[in-house]
Amino acid sequence: MSSDTQLLKRRTPRQARSEDRLAGMLDAAAELIAETGYEAATMTAIAERAGSSIGALYQYFRNKEEVARALREQYGEEMAQGWAALEKVAAQLTLEELVHRLFDLMTAFMIARPAYIPLLSAPLNYQRSADARMRLREHFARIFQQKQPALDVAQAYLIANVTLQLVKGLNPLYAQSSAKDRILLVQEFKTVVTAYLTLKLAP
Repeated sequence: MSSDTQLLKRRTPRQARSEDRLAGMLDAAAELIAETGYEAATMTAIAERAGSSIGALYQYFRNKEEVARALREQYGEEMAQGWAALEKVAAQLTLEELVHRLFDLMTAFMIARPAYIPLLSAPLNYQRSADARMRLREHFARIFQQKQPALDVAQAYLIANVTLQLVKGLNPLYAQSSAKDRILLVQEFKTVVTAYLTLKLAP
């Protein structure tokens, strides 16, 4: 049996109780990382927070890096669901409302998932799959084509790529800012992205 297959078997829950245990471990890890930071969190502390044995934790994850990557993957999927929901209502929104919704979605997510920010700077060598990244760009490209039907697919994807990079640029600055400064920072990013999209999606 290959090491990849063994790892898959170790990671994959076989029953509902195992799925609940795994979810509890990830929740415990997220709480700990949010409180102490990524570097200070340990496998032992995660197991203790989850009310589980260290052996049970190692049944699912070989090390802390795998725990963190699983959280990043979970957060990426949750964020993607938010973008998909935004696409469904985009046609009813003005461009300015759309940009506000976009950043409000991001900031609400970072508040709801406080481990997200410390995980961004964790040395994980993590990147979402090419398919997942493409799906995200497809959501944005379709939104922009709703706003400007004259856009062809290539133009819509280009604008989607640039917009996503602008939006992601908020993350490191947001992480370093105080609560008061974060409000002003988000307003600045909204202004920048609104101006860019107004130019690109003009009739």
